Amino acid sequence: MMLGVRRGDMGTYFKRSQFKPLVSSFREDPVGTAGTVAKVDSLIGVELGTSMKLSILKLDGSHFDVVVLTNSRVRDLKQAVVKYVDHLEQSELGHKRISWQHVWGHFCLCHGTEKLVDDDARLAGFGIRNNDQLRFEHHVSLRDEGQYLRAKKRRFFHGLIKTDRKTPASTASFS
Repeated sequence: MMLGVRRGDMGTYFKRSQFKPLVSSFREDPVGTAGTVAKVDSLIGVELGTSMKLSILKLDGSHFDVVVLTNSRVRDLKQAVVKYVDHLEQSELGHKRISWQHVWGHFCLCHGTEKLVDDDARLAGFGIRNNDQLRFEHHVSLRDEGQYLRAKKRRFFHGLIKTDRKTPASTASFS
């Protein structure tokens, strides 16, 4: 007995039908090769309905899956994408640094015809459900629409700029 649960009592907590798809997904991707505790936890969350698995279509036509909570915001989805891509690049391609500020400045995630640009918006507000597919698209930023942000004036060698030296009052001529 473990924690007061007898061998046959697990059926009272979970239905057997809830675990059949989970077991089949483990057969496709065994825990020993690519599984972590976080991955197993996210798969259980998807099966229990507390999380949703979303497929992200990249611009080159390939796709990958991320798991987020059902009440997540766009910000959480972006963090899941960053975490997945960083882990993938570190494990397969070595250490490469992606400028995510540049990526999110020029591209955005889309669902249907709507662009997910508001980080505080809930995913459910866009009608995103479990097993939906999102895609990357080019994002027109404010600068491309003609609303330029005020650029910071930069002065190089501002300490070396010669200023007009005031001449003494005795040598100044007034005409």
